[in-house]
Amino acid sequence: MSLPNVEAANLPQGDLKLLDTALAQRLLGAPVARLAYTSRDLTPRLIPVNFLWTGDELVVGAFAGTYKIRDLRARPDVAICIDTADGLPEVLMLRGKVTLTEVDGVLPEYATIQRAGMGDEAGAAYLAAIDTPGLRMVRIGLRPTWVGLVDFQQRFPSRTPEPVRAALSGGR
Repeated sequence: MSLPNVEAANLPQGDLKLLDTALAQRLLGAPVARLAYTSRDLTPRLIPVNFLWTGDELVVGAFAGTYKIRDLRARPDVAICIDTADGLPEVLMLRGKVTLTEVDGVLPEYATIQRAGMGDEAGAAYLAAIDTPGLRMVRIGLRPTWVGLVDFQQRFPSRTPEPVRAALSGGR
């Protein structure tokens, strides 16, 4: 159940209750997010990822042995952004530490993500093609410890001047 707009508008950035808003729930249904992490050489990385929201955890599937997994094992602090590009931006930002769980074969959440994105038939064909003996995947799970939400109508970046807020929100 989503929080009423008035209550959601009064929640501070960082509050986990922002995940219960209609906007956050809609964005958590998007097909792609951006995952930011720190690489081995201490430079930032930002990559698009397909994901699944389980209701309390954002899950990404990855193949074992990749640079991304190596880097996340060393530095599990991440930021994730899910946003829109049409009209006024709507942005959901998550932060926290990921947990990594290596599994044999295709990660169940990865299969769900691929079928949702490709359709059942193409997804099943793709999964059959990669599900070979010795396949190892890693479940990247994030239970957010900080949540930010911006919609430029009721929730603005903190330094947005009041005249801009009034103009964007229609004078409300």
